[in-house]
Amino acid sequence: MKSRKQCIQIAGLIVALVVILIGGLVFAGAVSGWFDGPKVALDSEYYCDGQNCPDNEFLELTTEEYDELANAKKTFIVFVDKDGCTTADKMRTFITDYAKEKGIKVYRIAYEDMKETTMYELVKYYPSVVIVTKGKVFKFLRADSDEDVDAFESKEAFNAWMGKYL
Repeated sequence: MKSRKQCIQIAGLIVALVVILIGGLVFAGAVSGWFDGPKVALDSEYYCDGQNCPDNEFLELTTEEYDELANAKKTFIVFVDKDGCTTADKMRTFITDYAKEKGIKVYRIAYEDMKETTMYELVKYYPSVVIVTKGKVFKFLRADSDEDVDAFESKEAFNAWMGKYL
């Protein structure tokens, strides 16, 4: 017959083993992205195989076209640009490099035009990269917040931001 002390020790070991197993599962889940936010896939027409990619860096987007895409519940990416802005110049390089690496097509809209779309309800500043999912703004880089400052400064941070959502 086991003593009370031995029973407590065995129970302690079992509890420790369970904690280690659960901790290991949580760690494995975190490393493999179980706890990342939701990701989206662009609509098929925004993926290219190198032969059907646009010759220029972006697909130009008008306010009317944006409204049509939003009403059609499309999922796509929009770069909100402003000529003459040094930060926009840097972001333009980041997004075009990312698009080429991932084989995707990205729209570009001028900030002045973007203000005439429903995007402007959320996206107030430029430059920005907006992920539109099923016709609604899903995520966007906030030029007015310290939250996304790294993505404006480093290509690696920008790629990491995009990778969280695509």
